[in-house]
Amino acid sequence: MATTKSYDVTALGELLIDFTENGTSAQGNPILEANPGGAPCNVLAMLNKLGKKTAFIGKVGNDNFGRMLADEVKKSGTDVTNLVFDEHVHTTLAFVHTKPDGDRDFSFYRNPGADMMLKKEEVMEELIKNSRIFHFGTLSSTHEGVREATRYAIDVAKQNGVLVSFDPNLREPLWDSLDDAKREIEYGLSKCDILKISDNEVEFLTGTADYEKGAAILRENYHIPLMFVTLGKEGSRAYWKDLAVEVQPFLQEGTIEMTGAGDTFEACALNYVLEHGLENLTDENLKELLTFANAGASIITTRRGALRVMPEAEEIHALIAQRQ
Repeated sequence: MATTKSYDVTALGELLIDFTENGTSAQGNPILEANPGGAPCNVLAMLNKLGKKTAFIGKVGNDNFGRMLADEVKKSGTDVTNLVFDEHVHTTLAFVHTKPDGDRDFSFYRNPGADMMLKKEEVMEELIKNSRIFHFGTLSSTHEGVREATRYAIDVAKQNGVLVSFDPNLREPLWDSLDDAKREIEYGLSKCDILKISDNEVEFLTGTADYEKGAAILRENYHIPLMFVTLGKEGSRAYWKDLAVEVQPFLQEGTIEMTGAGDTFEACALNYVLEHGLENLTDENLKELLTFANAGASIITTRRGALRVMPEAEEIHALIAQRQ
C-alpha cells in the first residue's frame, strides 16, 4: 500500500459522552462518570497509541460537552479539522448500564443529537483522499442527512483507492426500524474491504446462531477481502481467502465492563493491515493479528471508558508474553 498519504486512517461517525456507572454516593445514588466516547474516535485513539496518524469527521454541539470532546480527541492525537460544531443541537449523550457479566445496556439522548446533524457538504473530501483507510459504522446512517454524508464519504474513498473499513456497531435503540438497520448494514457490507462484526450482529443479519455458518453466508454474499468475527469471551476469528483462523481470548479477573473492547480490537486489526497490507496474508499473519487484537481488547475491559485509557503497545505485548 502507498505510504505517501497524510493520514493512515480517517473515520466518520458519532462522538458523544458515555455516562458510565462509577459507584454510589453517600446518599446511595448512582455516580455517573462522563467519559468521552463514540466508536470511531475510540478506534482512532488506539491507532494513535500505535503510532499511526488519524483524522476524524463528525459533529458535536457547541456546548460544554462538545468542547470537552473536541479537546480530548485532539489530545489523543487525532486531527479534528473536520469536527464541526452545531450551534442549535446539543452533543449526543449515552447512558451505559453495566450488567453483572460486564455486558451493557445503552440509553441514548439523541432526538436529535449533534452527531446526527452532519451534512454531506460539511465532509472534507481531501481528508479522505489523503488517507490509506476510511473507517465508518452505522450510527452515522440512522437518519437521512448524516446517512447521505456517510455515503458520500464512502464514495470518495472508493473513487480514490482508499481501503474501506466497516464495523456495524449495531445499537438497536437508535433505529426507528430494525429493517432500516439491516438495510444500512447490508449497504456497508457491499462497500467494505475490511469488516469487523460481532457474533450477535452475524446472527441479526443471517438468522443463524452458528457464527461459522453466518460468516460463510456473509462471505458468499459480499466477497469481503478480510473479515473478523468477534466472539466476546470466546475470542475472535479472521477470514481471508480460503483461510479461517481462530484465536482464544485473554480473559482477565479485573474486567469491569466491555466498553471499547470492539473498538480496541478494530484499531489493532487495522494497524496490522497498515503494516502488512491486504495481500499475501498467511495463517501465521492472521494468528499474530488476532492475538494482538484480542490482548488489546482484553486490557480495555479492565478500565472505565475507552478513548482516554487505550493501552500502550508495550502493555499488549507484555500480556501476550504471559501466555507464551
